[in-house]
Amino acid sequence: MTHVQESEETEQYWKRNLYVCVFGSFTTLMAMTLVLPFLPIYIEELGETDPQSIISWSGYAFSATFLAAGLMAPVWGKFADHFGRKPILIRASLGMAFCIALMGLVQSVEELLGLRLLIGILGGYASGATILVATQTPKEHTGWAVGTHAAGMLAGNLLGPLVGGLLPAYIGIRNTFFLSAAVIFIAFMATTLLIKETAFRKKTAVTAEDGQTRFWQNTPARNLVLLMLLSASLLMFANMSIEPIITLYLGSLHTMSSNIPLLAGVAISITAFGSLLSSARIGRLGDRKGHINILIACFLLTALTLLLQAFATADWQFVALRFLMGISLSGLLPAITAIIRHNVKGGIAGTVLGYSTSAQYLGLVLGPLAGGWVSNRYGMDSVFYMTSSIMVCAAVLMVINKKMAR
Repeated sequence: MTHVQESEETEQYWKRNLYVCVFGSFTTLMAMTLVLPFLPIYIEELGETDPQSIISWSGYAFSATFLAAGLMAPVWGKFADHFGRKPILIRASLGMAFCIALMGLVQSVEELLGLRLLIGILGGYASGATILVATQTPKEHTGWAVGTHAAGMLAGNLLGPLVGGLLPAYIGIRNTFFLSAAVIFIAFMATTLLIKETAFRKKTAVTAEDGQTRFWQNTPARNLVLLMLLSASLLMFANMSIEPIITLYLGSLHTMSSNIPLLAGVAISITAFGSLLSSARIGRLGDRKGHINILIACFLLTALTLLLQAFATADWQFVALRFLMGISLSGLLPAITAIIRHNVKGGIAGTVLGYSTSAQYLGLVLGPLAGGWVSNRYGMDSVFYMTSSIMVCAAVLMVINKKMAR
């Protein structure tokens, strides 16, 4: 196939691929997060009666999926480079549909934990879809496409707990799992029948290893990609460092409601909602103005909104600033993915983008730990100062390395 033919095929199928990936990522992430509201109740139904034990098992079961997914992301990325991105998505959607259906049949908390761990190992649809979208989209549309896909991911994370809070009351917990599995099976069918991966040639292990060796020896590209991995980690760090203190911090403000947990839920969700609304638009802006410029602007705006949160005196101010922070954070992931896509050859793009996913999970783990430690040692306001300073440092690093980015 000639280069012209490959370009024509890419142009013909990339939007359809994108929309299928958005649907698949939305459904799989919603299924991963909908368990959160009723997980303690389900664990109690499985025989655990001690409140402390229920809390512990809930934490283990929920975290196991994301820990396993973070560790496996580079592995599945490497498989995608060898065998194609579409087979990885087929495997992930079918594996998740099977495991989630089995979660409705478990008889012990140990079985539930094992299946949550298995979902993290066999899943990874969203990270695989990011790789496919990034590598199958024409470079001039990468930012918009990745931003649109990120919006689907955010919607899944945002609506998952809401659906999980509503459905069990009407159809029961076990039927909720069965229904989720059925929806993911539809995503599996759509992925199998509708996605067309163009211009992929199976690579031998030796060729892929040679490509990785050459890439890591290419100092400018290597340093830029490492900087993008750091940025991916800081993206999650900035958002999650505030999570441990939101409820307590809102309690220290003038609030319009005495229901502080509800306000905390709104404050957390509004950040994802801001990102959902703006992700695709800022991604398209990056395609026009340069993704490194978007990174610099978004890091600085995130730093500003974090700093202002420390000076909020009322709950509505804090919630509004969280919404604005969601908008500024939404530009980071599309820009990071686009820069990696533009500076890494397709033969190892999956592996490197898998590292990016793992870096995000690292930020997800380190953010709450750092926020909790700083808050306990120096006070809640210090968490905002710390995270804001880190965002400014990230922007300075982007400015210093701006010439390397394409």
